[in-house]
Amino acid sequence: MRLKVMLVDDELPILQNLRMVLPWDEMGLDIVATARNGAEALEALGTQRPDIALCDIRMPVMDGMALLAEARSLPEGAACEFLMLTGYQEFEYARAALKHGVKDYILKPIDYELLERTVRKVADDIRCERAERAEQRKRDRQWSKVAHLAYEKALYDVLMGFPPEGALRVLADEDGWAEHASYVVMLIDVDHYSRLSAQWDEKERKLWNFAVGNVLNEALHPFDIKYVSLHAREGEWCVLVERRSDAYDADEVARWMQAAQAAVMANVKLSVSVGVYPRPVEVAEVAETYKGLQRSLLQHAGISRLLAVSDAGAERPETEGAWWAMLEGLVSGMRQQDRARIDQALGRLGRAALPESVLHYVVIHLLREMREMDVLSQTEEADIWKKLQHNVSLKDVMESIVMLVDHAMDRALNKKSSELLMLSAKDYIDRRLSSDIGVGDVSDHLGISCSYFSLLFKTHFGETFVEYVTKQRMELAKSLLLTTDKSVTKIGALSGYAERRYFTKVFQRHTGMTPSEFREAKSQNGWRNALF
Repeated sequence: MRLKVMLVDDELPILQNLRMVLPWDEMGLDIVATARNGAEALEALGTQRPDIALCDIRMPVMDGMALLAEARSLPEGAACEFLMLTGYQEFEYARAALKHGVKDYILKPIDYELLERTVRKVADDIRCERAERAEQRKRDRQWSKVAHLAYEKALYDVLMGFPPEGALRVLADEDGWAEHASYVVMLIDVDHYSRLSAQWDEKERKLWNFAVGNVLNEALHPFDIKYVSLHAREGEWCVLVERRSDAYDADEVARWMQAAQAAVMANVKLSVSVGVYPRPVEVAEVAETYKGLQRSLLQHAGISRLLAVSDAGAERPETEGAWWAMLEGLVSGMRQQDRARIDQALGRLGRAALPESVLHYVVIHLLREMREMDVLSQTEEADIWKKLQHNVSLKDVMESIVMLVDHAMDRALNKKSSELLMLSAKDYIDRRLSSDIGVGDVSDHLGISCSYFSLLFKTHFGETFVEYVTKQRMELAKSLLLTTDKSVTKIGALSGYAERRYFTKVFQRHTGMTPSEFREAKSQNGWRNALF
């Protein structure tokens, strides 16, 4: 890193000697200005912004002390390190200058070897300080990204129906996120997504969803709002805008909706409908509001609709609530492979004598859910759409629903049950790494015996439960050590170890270093090398 130097002295021979004698280029320093008095130096300070100034104290027009006082009041002067040149008779001036932020002083007649050593040290100090500031900014950015990802993950869990007090507890305690924050809930749904996506293979679907997600993330940046855009399921995004409980401006929200809709059409050439609940809701209301917006967009399916859905989280008419409950029963039954619940929901659906339009909505909803569950091929989905595009009776639509549900159950059951159990186990463990969890906790959650769970786990993951949990906790601890300034004790607790000495012992056995040594390796070798 090259630095800029300014030389200030009213004696021309001294200026020439300063310029010629010291090895400025070899020291990585460039002389950008010279001045014969403080007034000239002050002007150069503003235009050249030197990093180091070698300055005489006694000069005409404006002396070195007056220059120092003026410089320290300016942003460009505050960043410049001053080395004062002074005679023995001005020693008290030098002492006073040191109290006002002068880096050092050199006595006249100048010992140029001493001056070179002093300048080198000052330059090295500046470079080290700037490198540390740059590293701190880098750490701050990294931690900001980690915190934002954690915040998104917590809100996604809330959206999916997990208890909000559990999902946001760590964020609220550690980083000040308000557990009772309010959010404007906005749902963006790609029009006719199920029909469109039937034309795409898996790679194309992922690309389209990735593209729309990126556009939505950028669409609201011009607005002065704090928000997260959550990919709720294929073709559907839920945007949560953090607001005060009374902060709702209908015109402002309408601009958000229009911006999101226009951005997707302009950049991805897809039409989307946008639904919003016209008041901020607390965290505990987010999941129900999201479901209400889903219902409303499904019932008002069309091209590029903008809906303010006032009853998204309110009590619904009995008929609407009944058929939506049947639909939710079908979906949850498929996901949990609960045949009894599915049969109950199908029975209620068959007896309800619902209009054909509602049954069509049920089919669309099931198709999207089955896509998420990966139990429906592209060809099979296309066949369903072909059938529904013709004039069909209510009986035909109902038969299609039964066929879809049966197909989902058969496909899910044909998957290895052990694989599904282990996926559920992994999710359960990863969510509770900071808690005291054991084999019994996970096996109880899965509804199987401890011995059977241990056997399945070792077969699936190639390591024991304890080995897996320890490895995941160590990875979490390494990440926290590299991206946060939290204490080792705190990181141990967040990684599931309440006792610091035991955490240190396990960490050292796993990595060959203590947590403090591991963190120190980051500053010496770079955090990426330390991580790997």
